[in-house]
Order: sequence, then structure tokens, then C-alpha cells
Amino acid sequence: MIDEQVLQELIHEVITEEEEEEAIPVLECLMKGKVTDEEISEKTQLKLNIVRRILYRLYDAGVASYKRSKDPETQWYTYTWKFEPEKVTEMIKRKHSEIVRKLREALEFEENNMFFVCVNGHYRFTFDEATEENFTCPECGSKMEFMDNSEIIQEIKDELSLYENNGFDSIKTTTINS
Repeated sequence: MIDEQVLQELIHEVITEEEEEEAIPVLECLMKGKVTDEEISEKTQLKLNIVRRILYRLYDAGVASYKRSKDPETQWYTYTWKFEPEKVTEMIKRKHSEIVRKLREALEFEENNMFFVCVNGHYRFTFDEATEENFTCPECGSKMEFMDNSEIIQEIKDELSLYENNGFDSIKTTTINS
């Protein structure tokens, strides 16, 4: 099983906001073991098409798999679904690393540039861009002023610190406290 933080991240990453409430019981059924979409529908009291939509989103994200088998009597296919917790961990670690990378790039950009802004709030330019515009806003013609971006730098550092210290690098699959 996976811990609550990882489960919430999975839901946020894979499921649309409108489906979140319905996805939780589907995921809970899946995490208990191999199960068919019909069984999930019965247990959760959700329509079969909703269950299947959620299952296919999980499948597309690589965190659920299925096995198709044919009933010899009816010739109908049955899909038995399985949750892949190790794939969840990989997916979230990848996403986490991407966020950290983008935050580091943003921090480097902010720290290595001087900024100028339109006094009417239209644009923010780097020094080189402001020079090209003769320190005049191209939209309203107002003069640009130096912008102290130390607050932006601190916000990025704070967010980066949260990501670097939240433990996603050491994610382990553990039991959820229901």
C-alpha cells in the first residue's frame, strides 16, 4: 500500500478535480487487490462507466494494469484490474524532480537578472529587454522603474525548500491509516 500523502498526490496528478470524490473509493478497492471493474462498481455504488473512466485514467498514468480474460460460456471479456504502487512512487518522484528543476531554473533567472517594470504594471523586463525599449513601456509609454525582486527570490527559495525537504526522495510504500 501507499501512504496518505502519496495517495493524495496521485489523485491530484492523475484524476480531474470533478472526479476526485469518485476516484477515492475506486482507488481503495484497487489497493485491496485484483478486482474487476464490475466488482468496483458494485462495491462503490458508482456507475460502471465512471469506474471505467477512472480506471483508464489510472492505466494511462501507468499506475494500474489490467488482464483481459474471456468467459467461455458468454464469450464476454472480463477485465481484472491491479494497482501498481511502485509505479505511483516513480511517477510522483519524476514529477517532484521536474518541479524542483523548474524552481531552480526560476531562482537562477531571478538571481542573475536585474528587472524593470512599467509604473502602470503592464510589463516586467530584464535589464537587456528594458534597454531595448529605452526603459519605456511599449504599451503605455510610461518610464520603467527598477524592481527589487528579492521577495520573489525568497518566495522561490521557500517553495524550493518545501519540495527539497518533504521526503519525496525517500518515498516508501507504507500502509494507509484508514
